[in-house]
Amino acid sequence: MAGLIHIYCGDGKGKTTAAVGISVRAAGAGVKVVFAQFFKDGSSSELKILSGIENVETVVCRTRYGFYRYMDDETREKARCDYTGVFEKAAELASEGAGLLVLDEIISACNHGMVSGSRLLEFLSGRPEGLEVVLTGRGPSEELMNIADYVTEMRKIKHPYDRGISARPGIEY
Repeated sequence: MAGLIHIYCGDGKGKTTAAVGISVRAAGAGVKVVFAQFFKDGSSSELKILSGIENVETVVCRTRYGFYRYMDDETREKARCDYTGVFEKAAELASEGAGLLVLDEIISACNHGMVSGSRLLEFLSGRPEGLEVVLTGRGPSEELMNIADYVTEMRKIKHPYDRGISARPGIEY
């Protein structure tokens, strides 16, 4: 297997859904999957299913920090330490024979300084041969766009949130 880099980005719904789908597909084919999430506390519905699938290992931060824009400096520093730890743990597990590494919301984590963008690029350029990597989030850097093999943008045309309908379990999380 070639070990390509996928980016699912944009302001539309479906980035995590696409990453979950490729994870299920890979696990069904007998591929070892490492699925890590950033800016989420491990309570999303997809993790309940993924963690029960043979060949899938999940890595999350169980602390709920809330939206970045509402964090104070102390909370941001704690979150940065935790999310950097999630990244390093996922990278370590992926280097131990995984065929697919999913870093859900890593792009946002890098954009907000929660994970070092240069460290991510270093990992991607030196990743184990054959390791397929999926990155999700809004606003990928030019460097990420340049090294990616697939870039898919989910574009919001219409969303119920714009009418005041909150995220719903089983649909948005």
